[in-house]
Amino acid sequence: MTAGAASWLPLSPGERSVAIEVLVHGPLSRTEIARRLDLSAGSLTRLTKPLIESGLLVEVPEAGTPAEARQGRPSQPLDVVAESRSFLGFKITEDMVYGVVTTLRSHIVARHDRPLTTHDPALVADLLAEMTAELLRDHPRLAGIGIGVGGLVQDRSTVGESAFLHWRDVSLAALVEERTGLPVVVENDVAALVEAETWFGAGRGLDRFVVLTIGAGIGYGLVLGGNRVPYAEEDRGFGRHWILDPNGPLTPDGERGSAISLLTIPSIRYQIQAATGREHTYEEILALAAAEEPLPARVVAESARALGVLVAQISNFVMPQKILLAGEGVGLMEVAGKVVEDTIRSHRHPLAAPVALETKVSDFHDWARGAAVLAIQVLVLGSADA
Repeated sequence: MTAGAASWLPLSPGERSVAIEVLVHGPLSRTEIARRLDLSAGSLTRLTKPLIESGLLVEVPEAGTPAEARQGRPSQPLDVVAESRSFLGFKITEDMVYGVVTTLRSHIVARHDRPLTTHDPALVADLLAEMTAELLRDHPRLAGIGIGVGGLVQDRSTVGESAFLHWRDVSLAALVEERTGLPVVVENDVAALVEAETWFGAGRGLDRFVVLTIGAGIGYGLVLGGNRVPYAEEDRGFGRHWILDPNGPLTPDGERGSAISLLTIPSIRYQIQAATGREHTYEEILALAAAEEPLPARVVAESARALGVLVAQISNFVMPQKILLAGEGVGLMEVAGKVVEDTIRSHRHPLAAPVALETKVSDFHDWARGAAVLAIQVLVLGSADA
């Protein structure tokens, strides 16, 4: 672990709560922090002192207040120095590695991508080390690395199973740490994205929040009480057995009419190819549907109805304050958003509150940013469940 990262650890549960509150919502006055966390002034002073001494928190001038009018240090808000450390996030796909460098508040300050030409774990780790070395030239204060992988991840270090990479029991964190000398956190990519959106994105400050991703697969993340709820299927292909239309298409992956069969990019492409004998990209299929070509239009409309049913079912049972729809397949909303919205309404009680559905046109750098946020959470603040 780097000296900079080590100087911030370990944090007690109380210190961690204060640090997170300031990191996510700061700058905040001591009075506001105490109110948010239900702390006495004395308790807050005790908790903030080591955070200030370590450099994780700093006192900053209150916005708009002249220096001569300030009433001493206790009235100065607390904040983090977002640029004091940088974090590296990687998202590994079947054929690419997407990398980003972020600040302590997860703002992306650099991007660096490389093709992935092998799935050999040692060679993948070599590639990640090469990318890290290149990014270190311009960002020498890297404090740690987060890596997002589609699949089952154990102990935030070992990829237990990844269908995309054909991996089983790969100690990825150890392989990358050996080559970079930096601390490494590995996590399921959807889990990392949910954490990032909960702390710094669409779900910030919400008690009940859902992230739904469509792309090569289906991803689902539930946040209750401001915390992500872990569950077994998030690492093993969500939606394979969630039947949205019993008479829907049968595709190579997922049950007939399942969320996987109806909504994922490979399944949509498969349906078009099976019917026409020709391959089309997802973007081409959406364009043909927008131009009202009969077959693509039918397949896309069926997918849109399935998405509407899925969003309505989630809303009916979870009652989230917001659902974020993200992933590389969200172009579906641009072509068939009205079908999705009409289907949601038809599967909800007439008096039900409208579903707050936010669509985020995202790319793989957002997933890489999610991995960097995991590194921030674990390496700087300590794991919440440690």
